[in-house]
Amino acid sequence: MADTQTLTVSDIEESLAALGPAIHLDHCVIHVSDWARSTAFYRDVMGAEIVPNGKGFVYRFGGVQLNVHGPGLSPKPLAEHPVMPGGSDLCFRWSGPIEGAIAHLAANGVPVELGPVERNGAAGSGISVYFRDPDGSLMEFITYPAE
Repeated sequence: MADTQTLTVSDIEESLAALGPAIHLDHCVIHVSDWARSTAFYRDVMGAEIVPNGKGFVYRFGGVQLNVHGPGLSPKPLAEHPVMPGGSDLCFRWSGPIEGAIAHLAANGVPVELGPVERNGAAGSGISVYFRDPDGSLMEFITYPAE
């Protein structure tokens, strides 16, 4: 199976118009307790582009981003029950064999909590490993077999 590709709206404007209304995940929110520690983790381990945003940051992965609530911010509006640091559960697609993800985590001093294990994701059946961000949020790398 081919990896997914993220394009800008300008790259696919005509195609989008032909498809009509479509819903795609644009961003979601996580909460962190320490800007420097979390930013280093999401940059070095997760491969995020770190984008300054007012007094904080957003973590961008191609065309999807994590908006980050953290110390010194009072964002409005908030969810009825806002997620606290360590309360998120996020899965990221790893391109390549799961052994590469495990080696990457080890090289960054991040222990694997579970895996490799079979899981179902957005592209069907895959192999995952689980680990935690500095606040304790559950992270997952999933990879799908090549077709």
